[in-house]
Order: sequence, then structure tokens, then C-alpha cells
Amino acid sequence: MPSFRTIRDANRRYAEHFHDSGLDARPTRHLVILTCMDARIDLFRAAGLEIGDAHLLRNAGGRVTDDAIRSMVLSAHLLGTREFVVIHHTGCGLAGRTNDELRALVAARTGADASDMDFLPFDDLEASVRADVARLRSCRLLPADASIWGAVFDVHTGLLGGIDRSE
Repeated sequence: MPSFRTIRDANRRYAEHFHDSGLDARPTRHLVILTCMDARIDLFRAAGLEIGDAHLLRNAGGRVTDDAIRSMVLSAHLLGTREFVVIHHTGCGLAGRTNDELRALVAARTGADASDMDFLPFDDLEASVRADVARLRSCRLLPADASIWGAVFDVHTGLLGGIDRSE
């Protein structure tokens, strides 16, 4: 378990200099960002965030799933967030794939049947952002005054391009 030891050792070094910041659980910027789990995306630096500024949610593709919505609803109603951002990115591993292809890959590697799983692949990057933003905008459980918008992160330039923005 080399990763466990590396992470544990890094945490011990971190804890030596850790000081409770006194931050509340409420994000100071009243912001939730949903993006892909891709390791090339550093939201803190890319979005100019500090610890405590925003709730950061990640999953494969940065897709608006039922679980992402659950987290956003709780963030809004328990912790006061009012801005919700969906960020997809160039070079995503889900782009250009199909559910059938991904289900076959899982079956070949595990022997398990994944036929009931929707991996949420997509062909059009900007259309996937628009679809996810539309799903959030139609969610009656989010605050009526919420700002919901989307963007694409370019993994080669580090730039965010706006796709669908509401004020």
C-alpha cells in the first residue's frame, strides 16, 4: 500500500502546521462547483478559490447525477449556497464513448454485468454542459433565486470558457 503510506506521511507533515481556521461549514462565496474527477483539474488555482470558499463536487464527467443534486440541495438549504456551476473539460475520458462500450469494458475486466449502469458518456462537450445546466435549472428543489451556469475547462491552456450563464 505505497499510496496509503505516502498520503499518511504527507498528512502528518500537513498536521504539524495545521491551525484551525475557525471557518464555518458554509462556503464563504455561497458557491458549489461540480466538475470531473480528472486529476488535471485543480479547482483551487483555476477558479481562484481558498479553503472555505466553495463546495467542490466531483464525479466522472462532472455530470449532474441524482447524487450531485442531493449534495447541491443540502448545500443550498443547510448551508446557504446560491450559485451552482457545472464544469466539464476537454479531453474527458467519457467523450466519444458509448454506454455499450463502457459496459463491455467493465464486463471484460470483472465478469460482472453492468448493463443497468448509465455511465453518462457524451459526444458533444458543450451540449453535455448545457444539458446538465438545464437539469439543474429544472430542479424544483434548488432555490428559486439560484444562479446556475456552466463552463468548459481546457486542460491544455487552463482557461475556462463560459457555455451557459444566468444572472
